[in-house]
Amino acid sequence: MSIRILVADDHSVVRKGIRMLLEDEADIQVVGEAADGDEAIDLLSSIQTDVLLLDITMPRMSGIDALKVISQQYPAVRTLMFSMHNNPEYILKAVQYGAAGYLMKDTNQEEILRAVRTVVNGELYYPPNASSVIIRHLILVNNSQKPEPTAVGPKAPSIWNKITTREGQILSCLIDGMSSPAIADRFGISPNTVANQRASIMRKAGVKNTVDLIRLALEEKS
Repeated sequence: MSIRILVADDHSVVRKGIRMLLEDEADIQVVGEAADGDEAIDLLSSIQTDVLLLDITMPRMSGIDALKVISQQYPAVRTLMFSMHNNPEYILKAVQYGAAGYLMKDTNQEEILRAVRTVVNGELYYPPNASSVIIRHLILVNNSQKPEPTAVGPKAPSIWNKITTREGQILSCLIDGMSSPAIADRFGISPNTVANQRASIMRKAGVKNTVDLIRLALEEKS
C-alpha cells in the first residue's frame, strides 16, 4: 500500500516541487495540497492521509496552530513539520504539540524520503540539529526542577542499570538524535531489532514515548 501524503505550504512552487520529488517513489502517493493550515484541516476530514508535510509559516492559520488541532482531531496522521527556520521555539513547539518530525526546507531528497518512511512506521524523525535543541531544553528543565537532596530511603535503580550493554548503546544513540535506520547501520543490525530493543528499554524505564525516555535517561545520567 502506498504512503498517502498531504502537502501543506503557502507557496505553490514549493508544493509542486515536493509533489514531483515524492511521486517519483513507487511507495508514495501525494493525495492533496493545501495552501494554509485551515485548508489542511479541511482536507484531512475528506482525504485519507498517512503523513502530513506541514509548513510552519503560513497565512490565516500557521503550521503550529494547525498542528494543535490536527494532533487532537487526527491522531493517526503523522505530521512532519517543514520550515525555513532552525528556530528553537518552533522545534520545541513542534514537539509539544505532537509532531512526528521536523525538517528544514533545504533538506535533500534522500532525507525527506527517509523521514517520511520513518514516521509512517510510528517513529519520530528529528535530525541532529533539531534533536540538539530538544536535548538542551530537557537538560535545562531537568536542572531547574531538580530538588535539593533529602534523606530518603534507597533510590530505585537507574534505567542505565536496568538495561543491557547493547540497549545502553542504543539509548545513547537516541539521545544523540539518531533514527532507527541510522542506529541499525551503526551496529550492523536490522531496523526491526532496533525497534524491539527500544521497546524493551521503554518497558524497563516505564515510559510510553521516546521524548520521556530521553528525559529520564538524561536525569539519571547526570
